[in-house]
Amino acid sequence: MAERVDFYILSSVERAERWSFACRLAAKAYQSELSVVLLSESDADARIGDEMLWTFNDRAFVPHQIARDASSIDPETPVHLVYGLEHVSRADVLVNLSDRLPAGLDRFVRLAEIIDADPGRRQLGRERFKAYREQKLALQTHNLSAGADLAQL
Repeated sequence: MAERVDFYILSSVERAERWSFACRLAAKAYQSELSVVLLSESDADARIGDEMLWTFNDRAFVPHQIARDASSIDPETPVHLVYGLEHVSRADVLVNLSDRLPAGLDRFVRLAEIIDADPGRRQLGRERFKAYREQKLALQTHNLSAGADLAQL
């Protein structure tokens, strides 16, 4: 079971802000030699994340790939973008950019939930928070402004 769930609450409703923060989180985890899975809503959303991982910072390189099935998961690649978790066996960090509660939390050491200011996504985030609390997971909430520091990872 995951040791901890961090909720990162953004002040923006922009998808690009969510992905920018997720990229910074993935880069920090990669620098700490952690494996990361970025869970998106769809293949199109995963492709947006893929593009942003190439462009979010001119001085950062984050080795990554989109993994659409079990055969496309390379154990040597530290960051994978997925839109389903059925073919993910484990990772140190799961970054949830989807609106759903991830299944199989025992495969991940830590979870990061990125919640933006959209009222619908905030409500879904609250529901996930309650579900994690019912599972007795350690929860942390971080209210962030644009460009916030990642010291909390």
